[in-house]
Amino acid sequence: MPGSKRAKTVYWISTILFCLMMGFTVYAQLCLPQVAQVFSHLGFPSYFRIELCWAKLAGLLVLILPMAPPRLKEWAYAGFTIVLVSALIAHLAVGDGPEAWSWSVGYLVLGALSYISFRKMTAPS
Repeated sequence: MPGSKRAKTVYWISTILFCLMMGFTVYAQLCLPQVAQVFSHLGFPSYFRIELCWAKLAGLLVLILPMAPPRLKEWAYAGFTIVLVSALIAHLAVGDGPEAWSWSVGYLVLGALSYISFRKMTAPS
């Protein structure tokens, strides 16, 4: 049954947690100097942090707004997946250990849970 109460509950809990966590990364990338140093360590230019934050904010808005079109939500999930997989690859490429890249794996798992519950919630009967 599409839109079941359980699917909606799992969707909203996982989506709110995912959005809070990704929202914190926006704050950290804009305000914490040690995060700016990590971007330099990974070889990214400083302006990339700002671009990434704007893209994350747009994606967060799409995910959290109930009236956002499902196709747009799909694109937001795709964008977050690309960002998180890219973060994992960047950390692995410079030889960082699990303490640096494990957060991206955790965020991917939570994002996947949100996406899967979104698909179950919106699946046609």
